Amino acid sequence: MTTTRFLFYLLCVACSICSWNICSAQTTNIKNNTQQKTVAFGNDKIRIILDYNKKANISSLHINGQQVIQSDAGVYSKIRTKETSYSTLHLSSDPTVKVSNNIISVAGIHYGDHALSIDETWTFTINNSDIKFDIDRTLSKAIVAEQVGFPVFMFKSMDVWEGAYPDYGGLAWFYLFNKKLDTYGVHSSTSDFWNSKTGNGLTVAVTAPGKQIAMDYSRTADDRLAYTLAISPSEMQPRFDAGTNRRRYVRDTTDVWAPFQISAGKSNQRITLSYFDFEAKFGRGNLVGINGEQVSAVLNTIARIGVIDKEHFGGNSWHTPYGPICLHEQYIAQLGLAINDNNYLKGYQQCLDFYRDNAIKPDGRVWPRWAYSNEDAMPQGFTDKGFYEAQWGYLLDSNPDFVTNVAELYNQTGDLPWVKTHQASCEKALDWIINRDTNDNGLVEMMTDSHKQKRGSDWIDIIWAAHENAFVNAKLYYALVLWADIEKQLGNTTKEKYYTAFAGKLKDNFNKPVSAGGFWDADKKCYIHWRDKDGSVHGNNMVTPVNFMAIAYGICDDDNRTKTILDDIELQMQKESLFFWPICLYSYAPGEGNDWQFPFPNYENGDLFLSWGAVAVRAYASYKPELALKYVKNVLAQYAKDGLAFQRYGRAKQDGLGDDILSGNSLSAVGLYQAIYGINPLYNRFYLDPHITEALAGTQVKYNYRHQRLTIDLAMGRYAVSNGRFKITAKTNFGFFSDDKDLFYFHGGVSSASLKVSTTPKGALALDVKKWGRDEIAFAQSSADVVSNKLMYKVNDLRADHYYSVLINGKLLKRIKSDGEGGLVFEYKSGKGVDEIVVLKE
Repeated sequence: MTTTRFLFYLLCVACSICSWNICSAQTTNIKNNTQQKTVAFGNDKIRIILDYNKKANISSLHINGQQVIQSDAGVYSKIRTKETSYSTLHLSSDPTVKVSNNIISVAGIHYGDHALSIDETWTFTINNSDIKFDIDRTLSKAIVAEQVGFPVFMFKSMDVWEGAYPDYGGLAWFYLFNKKLDTYGVHSSTSDFWNSKTGNGLTVAVTAPGKQIAMDYSRTADDRLAYTLAISPSEMQPRFDAGTNRRRYVRDTTDVWAPFQISAGKSNQRITLSYFDFEAKFGRGNLVGINGEQVSAVLNTIARIGVIDKEHFGGNSWHTPYGPICLHEQYIAQLGLAINDNNYLKGYQQCLDFYRDNAIKPDGRVWPRWAYSNEDAMPQGFTDKGFYEAQWGYLLDSNPDFVTNVAELYNQTGDLPWVKTHQASCEKALDWIINRDTNDNGLVEMMTDSHKQKRGSDWIDIIWAAHENAFVNAKLYYALVLWADIEKQLGNTTKEKYYTAFAGKLKDNFNKPVSAGGFWDADKKCYIHWRDKDGSVHGNNMVTPVNFMAIAYGICDDDNRTKTILDDIELQMQKESLFFWPICLYSYAPGEGNDWQFPFPNYENGDLFLSWGAVAVRAYASYKPELALKYVKNVLAQYAKDGLAFQRYGRAKQDGLGDDILSGNSLSAVGLYQAIYGINPLYNRFYLDPHITEALAGTQVKYNYRHQRLTIDLAMGRYAVSNGRFKITAKTNFGFFSDDKDLFYFHGGVSSASLKVSTTPKGALALDVKKWGRDEIAFAQSSADVVSNKLMYKVNDLRADHYYSVLINGKLLKRIKSDGEGGLVFEYKSGKGVDEIVVLKE
């Protein structure tokens, strides 16, 4: 035997032994007790006991050593018709179990009666990372099912898991299941069950070719958690309410879904069970100077509860009695920035597609709300899909808010083909409201001329804002600025210029004093809420959302005005010792709102609505970040007391009021991420613009951006972003982006790359930017790419047609003349250690 053949023989033997050991390990991991008729099996993270003693069910399930199912029921199949119920818990004979390597087959699962026969075969495939559970099912005849469990998971208690994330990024939060038989149904093919205290997570992923998948979560009569899967030929429909059939959350029953027909014959499905570490998957890093557990808890729960179901994203919880979604909320995409889950972003894309196709009238008017029922709608002012005009008035901020949400979601995903599918609808929505500027002053007008008509026109819906409304116009300005930039990217410079020009006119007139037709009240030192058609001024009682938006959205660029507004608000906050900003500091005048809101403070006339936390934090962050941080901490402290499970807080007692729970209660934490940590994912870069305090120095945030896991380090005057291969450190705000071999640095807030460095596909590079100007740039670099190709540098932002010297560690590399756009290119093979690179104008 030659040496080569002998080595090949040894390799084959080794492979055979290795293969046998793997299969042997998997086989010995399966214990079939034929006397007790149980099979124990699993992998390192998931352990299962299957019971086949005249039944077929999983009676025990351990996840990472924690028992989450321990029951005679456990995991099993069931079908309920009007006449009777059938399940795999009651079989006339024992199933047959076969074990082959890592596969367990359970055949002969027969249940039913003379009227209906159901046959199932269960197959379990044990892998190192998951366990696949296949069910092949045959029905003897077609039936109408009242309820199915394909299968049911009966977890041992309600507190085994804190919640479950469906595949579109929402949340079944079991904290809200406060009554027995509470049930919540969703259209999803996946549930990520999690518990932040144990750190354990279980993903249940379902596939069923040619079928639709729904699931529901129930608190049982004996306080266990029932998780039920439904596989159906068409999308499952909610059972309630009569005439609408849109309700996803029901009380006192587990029948959330309407009856549906199942055909006779065969079907199959696969359930994949896999473990995840909660901290590894959803951890947020080391948040110094603030309670990171509370930040994480608020963003993992409160921020998501406005997602009612696939295609139904809003701010009001699915737990709310009539389940409204307000399309006139501009921060639903913004929530995704801090939720930081790609499933939420993908889910909201699908939702906005649904809104585009169903919530915009032919003339461009955006329906402002959706709900389980029609009780909040104007008479005949609703659609069969559930969208409607609210009984309180025509809430016109839905038009700009739809556009803002599309634009901000696009910035987070960078999905240009997707946003192009929204170009026509966003233009239609903007043009509809722009055309309401009948006097050509850049300020659009509401559907009412006077507060005496007693109709709302914005989010503060029972304050009778009329005619020219600063609240709506501020939102419109923000939408126009965002969308004009997208029109530019889409190549429509005509629309870009049109929207930019209108935004400019709006801003100019918004800032004019009330005596000149604007919104600035110099006597009251604030922007007013609205002016009636007769010129009378209303809402000069420091309406905080109006004034915060004016500052945060860049309408107010007068530093003295900004200082005056923010200082006056803080002075009143200290006088009253309020933990959060009220919706207005002082009372609206009699007649300016619904009568029951008087005397002040009451509801929208003075109470504390946490939904305006992000815009408030943003307004304060660049002025006095310590104040922005103070109120973020206050909200977190309130979360520790009561879970923020309220609509609002009363002004007098600062107590939680209202069962209309709002996901907007999380927006102060969103503001922490966006305005204080400065995390702003944009369509072509990750933009970092921090406004931290000394107390936060040393914070390290873990952040998901375009399928990369970024590490963001924040120190005073020194910030860094890294993805493991590439890292940029700078003293000021900057943008970061990388692909397979290129690293891009964006200086400050510029939208095009200031520096591009090309490496090899597996090269690594760290840049420390010291100085960046048109006449001189300086940065230090360290590279792991020291034995491969040269690094290629493309420098921009320089003076056009000028000579520059490129110096490496103080020595001249070469002289280069910049091109007509101020760019130049050079190569350099980096050595070991740190290189100091300077590009200096001669």
